[in-house]
Amino acid sequence: MRRNYKAELLKYNPIVRAYRNLYWSLCVDPTKTRPAGKALLRRMLHGNDIPSISNIVDAYNLASLETSPLSGFDLDYVSPPLEIHFPNEMDEFIGIGMNRSMKFSRKTLLVVDIKRILCVYPYRDADITKINAKTRSVLIMGYGVLNIGRDQLVDAVEKALTYIKSAADDVRERVNVFHTS
Repeated sequence: MRRNYKAELLKYNPIVRAYRNLYWSLCVDPTKTRPAGKALLRRMLHGNDIPSISNIVDAYNLASLETSPLSGFDLDYVSPPLEIHFPNEMDEFIGIGMNRSMKFSRKTLLVVDIKRILCVYPYRDADITKINAKTRSVLIMGYGVLNIGRDQLVDAVEKALTYIKSAADDVRERVNVFHTS
């Protein structure tokens, strides 16, 4: 990755640019808030190590570094169907590593199921759905934006599944692609 990218040029990468454009359109400063995969890539390009979390998380983080933003959720804590919407006044969310509920601007995009917010699109996942040592079923999610095609997202998720299969035991996969307009 260090051979292929330079930190100061990363903002010109077409994938990074697509997500930066989304952030600017939502009044989010992409120099302060980044999709996790790109934040990890910047961390690596600045000479820092990428934290090791678990085989599954590390595997999809690697795929995210190489492709586009991905998240992983403990499927036992996800209650489909999933939707994307802007927050309402009642929404509460505690992301991974947070001690208290996060406040949202009106332009924040959220991925929700019928019970809770799963993530702030596409950069902060909920603590309650995080993958841990007891996780047995995983949902890998790719985040689409303008100029990132459906095929590109499917490839990113499939790459994550390939890496997960090589890093974890007893992996059975089922790929479903959900698309919202």
